[in-house]
Amino acid sequence: MSKNIPELFGCMVFNDDVMRERLPKDVYKSLSRTASAGKPIDPGIADVVANAMKDWAVEKGATHYTHWFQPLTGMTAEKHDAFISPVGPCRVVMEFSGKELVRGESDASSFPSGGLRATFEARGYTAWDSGSYAFVKGGTLYIPTAFCSYTGEALDTKTPLLRSMDAINTQALRILRLFGDTTTEHVDVTVGAEQEYFMIDKEMYDRRPDLLYAGHTLFGAPAPKGQELEDHYFGPLKTRIAAYMSDLDEALWKLGINAKTKHNEVAPAQHELASIYATANITVDQNLLVMDYMKRIAERHGLVCLLHEKPYAGVNGSGKHNNWSLTAGGKNLLDPGKTPAENAQFLLILAAIVKAVDDYQELLRASVAYVGNDYRLGAGEAPPSIVSIFVGEELQGVIDSIVDGTVYHGAARTMVNLGIPTIPPFRKDTTDRNRTSPFAFTGNKFEFRMPGASQNIALPNTVLNTAVAASFRAFADEIEAAPEREKAIAKVIKDAFTAHRRILFGGNAYSPEWRKEAAERGLAALKNAVDAYKMFLLPKNVELFSSFGVMSETEMRSREEIFFENYAKVVNIEALTMHQMVVRSYVPAITAYTRELSESVSARRDACPSAEPILEIDLISRLSTLNLRAYDLAARLKKAEESASRIADARARAERYATKILSIMADLRAAVDEAETLTAADRWPFPSYGDMMFRV
Repeated sequence: MSKNIPELFGCMVFNDDVMRERLPKDVYKSLSRTASAGKPIDPGIADVVANAMKDWAVEKGATHYTHWFQPLTGMTAEKHDAFISPVGPCRVVMEFSGKELVRGESDASSFPSGGLRATFEARGYTAWDSGSYAFVKGGTLYIPTAFCSYTGEALDTKTPLLRSMDAINTQALRILRLFGDTTTEHVDVTVGAEQEYFMIDKEMYDRRPDLLYAGHTLFGAPAPKGQELEDHYFGPLKTRIAAYMSDLDEALWKLGINAKTKHNEVAPAQHELASIYATANITVDQNLLVMDYMKRIAERHGLVCLLHEKPYAGVNGSGKHNNWSLTAGGKNLLDPGKTPAENAQFLLILAAIVKAVDDYQELLRASVAYVGNDYRLGAGEAPPSIVSIFVGEELQGVIDSIVDGTVYHGAARTMVNLGIPTIPPFRKDTTDRNRTSPFAFTGNKFEFRMPGASQNIALPNTVLNTAVAASFRAFADEIEAAPEREKAIAKVIKDAFTAHRRILFGGNAYSPEWRKEAAERGLAALKNAVDAYKMFLLPKNVELFSSFGVMSETEMRSREEIFFENYAKVVNIEALTMHQMVVRSYVPAITAYTRELSESVSARRDACPSAEPILEIDLISRLSTLNLRAYDLAARLKKAEESASRIADARARAERYATKILSIMADLRAAVDEAETLTAADRWPFPSYGDMMFRV
């Protein structure tokens, strides 16, 4: 480390400490109210803030600024402008105005808009999100912003997220007022993101067209060893990986990102980084930076970071666990306390979340739907695609007693004694954890485990925030209208748990029995992204978002169009990559190897006519059959892909890719992967799974 960590942390961020030091007191107070309490920004302070921000950034080496935003590509976007302004033919000064800080302009027609913007309707605006700190990266001042069209529709992921945070704040304050809290001014959504990822040697990566174009392997026979020995999880870090993680920590700490935990994950070459929670919009921004820096710093170490949900078949994929909670005045509202059965406020909030997840399970599933996540969900340690909630034995007992009208007898908090004198006894938790649950309570937060590693978590949190806000609104409306508040609170809690108990499940969510039971309970089973996207515009979902002003029906329809378009485009890229690899590399390599075997057969017969080359003939026969099958399937894939790509309707096109193209791709992969097991290693054109996963 170039500095001690407290000095290093946040040194490239225009954070609260910097603002307090550099801004006039009245300006700082005004800006703080905007950031912390969700108050409108005072236009009169913009020039002062902009000038202070520019001076600070220049001292940090910045020459440019950019409005950093999150278009509907799943990535981030930035346009860099210099601070310079001419004051004569040979002189410039460094200037940055409040107008430039607060608002920017971008070409809205060049980003996905789902029909909201045509090529001739180019104007779009970026608007400063003062609730997320600006920072310096690579000689540029980055200003987090929202992005909208000329006509005001949201063209990004941040705008609906910010709207949803405002919605849940308004409704959560109504809930707190029911319990006599008259001092809390703002309720924050807090999120902590756990980011999983794979590493691969760059030389190996450069030799795999599927990794280059699709982000994951489209072919590959299993290595002799995978994750079956369970020796990689939490194992000692390899020297090269440890050095990479150390550099990554330092870079993230400079940006004020609380990178806390790092370790090996379950699959070979898989790892995880977890950050301490922050408010939702800041966590989303920071997680996008985490993914960016993971890739950038990997290059310095001759590595490539793979963020695809399933880089390798047959081993665990990568997710992004979204730890969600609510805080008010520094207090966690999801802390059940020592006696949760007697904590009415906690139980009401818990009931609201249970109701929200059950009411909008299809929308939650759609929020994490993506081609890459289809490969992951339900496999390894990833949760299944059926949404359910795990609350643990203690809370499940409390809920059952409320619904059944029985007395709850609290679980005893027992001690664990290992019988070793040097290890003191320790207190056991009142409940176990469930790794198969999509939405699990973990003590003082809910862990939404369905998001994929490559995805922007803004949409999942937007859905969670808005759905819970709807529950809060319904509860507050009923309780506020009741003559006896305490009885009304008890009734609302019981009614909610009774109506939505079907979403609660504490068993093995991987089991066939659960899939059958979930169907009997009426839970949605949306196996792939296309099925999930079809649920996005359900009338109840449109009403949810529009009633809170989070997204209009027009904005939702644009996103549905983008979902289907993106799905088809991603599978199209994968199909074209497979075809190219087969026709230009795999088929020629197998052909060349069978030719060698044929020449070996002739040579052996010439040398020893009585020795029948059974081995070579068998290999030739098997490889020739597989090679012909691969060639024929590649031709079928190409023809089917060309037909699918001509379908004008985005939804119909995505359905064709999901039902027809992926099936041919799976058959094609099976043929090539089997051929790999029969071909000499030095004749195979691409690095193997063993090379890629174990030579890092």
